[in-house]
Amino acid sequence: MLYQFLYPLREYFFGFNVFRYITFRAAMAGITAFVITLLIGPWMIRFLSRLNLKQTIEREGFSALYKEHAGKEKVPTMGGLMILGSVLISTILWMDLKNRYVWLSLMIMTWLGLVGFVDDYLKLAKKDSKGLTALNKFVGQTLVGIGVGVFLYFDSPVWRDVAVPFAKSWFIVLGPAYIFFVALVLTGASNAVNLTDGLDGLAIGCTLMIALAYGAISYMTGHAAFSHYLQIPYIAGAGELAVFCTVLFGAGMGFLWFNSHPANVFMGDVGSLSLGGALGAVAIFTKKELLLVIVGGIFVMEAISVILQVGSYKIRKQRIFRMAPIHHHFQLGGLKETKVVIRFWIISILLSLLGLTTLKLQ
Repeated sequence: MLYQFLYPLREYFFGFNVFRYITFRAAMAGITAFVITLLIGPWMIRFLSRLNLKQTIEREGFSALYKEHAGKEKVPTMGGLMILGSVLISTILWMDLKNRYVWLSLMIMTWLGLVGFVDDYLKLAKKDSKGLTALNKFVGQTLVGIGVGVFLYFDSPVWRDVAVPFAKSWFIVLGPAYIFFVALVLTGASNAVNLTDGLDGLAIGCTLMIALAYGAISYMTGHAAFSHYLQIPYIAGAGELAVFCTVLFGAGMGFLWFNSHPANVFMGDVGSLSLGGALGAVAIFTKKELLLVIVGGIFVMEAISVILQVGSYKIRKQRIFRMAPIHHHFQLGGLKETKVVIRFWIISILLSLLGLTTLKLQ
């Protein structure tokens, strides 16, 4: 918005030319998102507390773990609303309003945030941990994925294949199956972040690393000279997604201010599903979908641990892990919550760096 209003003033006043640069707007957008989240955070926490929107954390059979989580049942949830609000305001304020990729990313994030909001509300209204049925949640997630997939499929043939990390000239040609691949990416990313959101600061901290990595990838993908040098597909307009990514980073930093141990607020499904969808959207629009498996390795590991645990128990009636998702496995093994979170952050940083190297090592 500011780009449309202030950039034309460069002809009359010195300094307004800076609004043309994505790097400037991305930096300012991130700062704006951080400040907004920081300002609305205390009010939002008090508001959620007054509504008694608090998550039920106890689960039968794991009393040892929940002794360490004593007191968390008093912490309000649905704090993801402050992330979503901050992202919408900051992105629209600093983006190029003509950029369709950012608008689509905001739409995806908002839709999945709405699905998460309904899930959270039902959990709190019923005072249990079930919320939406698995089918209803899946339908809500896949609908937006199929919609975006159809749009991209008919938009251009360039969207119908998928780049392979570390392989410069390898592309998987999916054809019409690309539509369902988009749905898989968005559904998988949103669910993976949702499963990771079980310890103070864990999910949002890992999201920060991924947002920064994809911010750099977006900028280079949308820059003709950089994309040519790196020999990666050039997507005109994708550079504007760097603004969206830094907003995710700024809003995430603001939320971490309140969500760090001991947490004052939890993000809830409204936060985790929307953040996962946002990361999946950026991966799709930069044609780096499979790279998300590397950069978001922590989220992938958490999701796989749940799949293996459920499958093993159904088939063999035995558990592989002490508890899934895997961060609880380490907790039950004796590691403190903060130790698990920081070590997962470290791994996420390394995976993000590894993901960035694939741009050159192809």
